[in-house]
Amino acid sequence: MGNSNNSSGVEPLNYTLWDQPGNATHTSDFWKNVDKNQLLGIVLAIIGSFLISIALSLQKYTHLRLAVLPGPKPYYKSKLWWSGSVLMGFGELGIFVAYGLVPLTLLAPLGCVSIIGSAVISIVFLKELLRASDILGGTLAIAGSYLLVTFSPTAPQHITAVHIQKYMVSWEVLVYLIVEIILFCTLLYFYKRRKVKHVVIVLMLVALLASAAVISVKAVSGLLTMTVKGIMQLTYPIFYIMLVVMVASCAAQVTFLTQAKQLYNATEVVPINFVFFTTSAIIAGIIFYQEFQDGAPLSMFMYMFGCVLTFLGVFLIAKNRDKHGLEVPFITFGQIPGKQLMDKIQPDSNNFSYGTLYNENDPAIIDNMETKQT
Repeated sequence: MGNSNNSSGVEPLNYTLWDQPGNATHTSDFWKNVDKNQLLGIVLAIIGSFLISIALSLQKYTHLRLAVLPGPKPYYKSKLWWSGSVLMGFGELGIFVAYGLVPLTLLAPLGCVSIIGSAVISIVFLKELLRASDILGGTLAIAGSYLLVTFSPTAPQHITAVHIQKYMVSWEVLVYLIVEIILFCTLLYFYKRRKVKHVVIVLMLVALLASAAVISVKAVSGLLTMTVKGIMQLTYPIFYIMLVVMVASCAAQVTFLTQAKQLYNATEVVPINFVFFTTSAIIAGIIFYQEFQDGAPLSMFMYMFGCVLTFLGVFLIAKNRDKHGLEVPFITFGQIPGKQLMDKIQPDSNNFSYGTLYNENDPAIIDNMETKQT
């Protein structure tokens, strides 16, 4: 794919993705070799993730506040909820721009910033409990993020329509897409036909859709970036094909993720979805956009070690978080005024009040008990 005898006048693919391949191996000089546009993308991704964290916390706080008000009020009439929506829009916009500047192998794991930010905001402003697992998880996630930034590809990427077209017909990408389509259809069959609703099945569907989503989002963002720089890319049909794929895959991804949240607790969905999504995005970046093509073995090992630390940190932060703060939602029978604590919870099966709580002062029940005693 990097043939230098190119008669069409198009730059070789390896050159466009890795202007200086040696940069991928000199991880100790990361901050010296990093491109300014890529550094801007990293900053935008981190800021965007924090804005999304703040937005989600604002919306959560709005729902909690409206729940205790005497009169029901729709959440969409709250200014605070709309403020969160605006912040989320800015956060998503920042991440979208970052896709055109930063490799997928770096951008996808940085999504842990959003989870860390949500945990910090929940503890500081929503008065949730600070647990030892939060501190340990945050430390591991931050350490993992540092390794990801340090050992990820640093050479600037230039995404053009011609290169995307060539990527799509390469044998690596064709095999990758065929495997993904077969796997997606198989999982969809078990999910829809066999009614297998396991969390892994649902989130695997989300991850497979995320693979197409990140590829198309990066393509659209990269082509728009090149167009803004003065190199028109919007006249190529591949841009509009990727735009359609982006909208369709993102919509389907949100649909399955919503179903997963309805079936399972957020403490299960959030960490598993983060691991699956990140892994899918990394594989897509390596195969489709040829990231880490010239990476040194040590760099790849440290990068994978950073991913493992990030995954562990997210699991520790999300573990049982929703269960805290949810106190016992019922009053025990012995605390009800005027009621006595019963010696057994389940009544006798031959009793006419089987399966219900009875009133000790009911005359019919008193006569029935006297009859049994005699």
